[in-house]
Amino acid sequence: MQIRDEKHIRYLAEHLLHTGIGQLGRRDIHALRRIALRLQAQYDASVPEEGMTFGERLADRVAEFGGSWTFISLFASLLVGWALLNTEILGQNTFDPYPYVFLNLVLSMLAAVQAPIIMMSQNRQAARDRMTMIRDFEVNLKADAAISELNQRLDHLAWQVLADLDQIKRGQKTEPVPPASE
Repeated sequence: MQIRDEKHIRYLAEHLLHTGIGQLGRRDIHALRRIALRLQAQYDASVPEEGMTFGERLADRVAEFGGSWTFISLFASLLVGWALLNTEILGQNTFDPYPYVFLNLVLSMLAAVQAPIIMMSQNRQAARDRMTMIRDFEVNLKADAAISELNQRLDHLAWQVLADLDQIKRGQKTEPVPPASE
């Protein structure tokens, strides 16, 4: 396991931070080790977005419709219509009198089927969100490395300018200033 971790740490250091692992401090290596372990776990549990089966596409559509105001409105209308039909309209000839036992059975079966379908869709969405988070994290690492590199370059340029100014000052002190001609 340690060799596998080192491979991931080396990848992170070389490809994401554009530096060798030898140039990193102990704290940075520890952070990269934790990141590598998380990435390895995330990649193992990833779900491909392309090539979804019919059941997966159906689960996504059911979850999308089941969590919409359209579904809530239609379902509320159905429940109110069922209650009105079995209490007011049909009178004594109701097929499901007031405690609405048959309606309760239908709703229980619907919930028993709909809940796992929605959970399948949510699990796949969570896996896609994890992959998006990993990609965002990689981009942030690259941006952090680029900013650090720019800061180092600016520091180098600032020191170079200061050294040049110091050299100019020293040059002015050693050379006599020629008298100004009028």
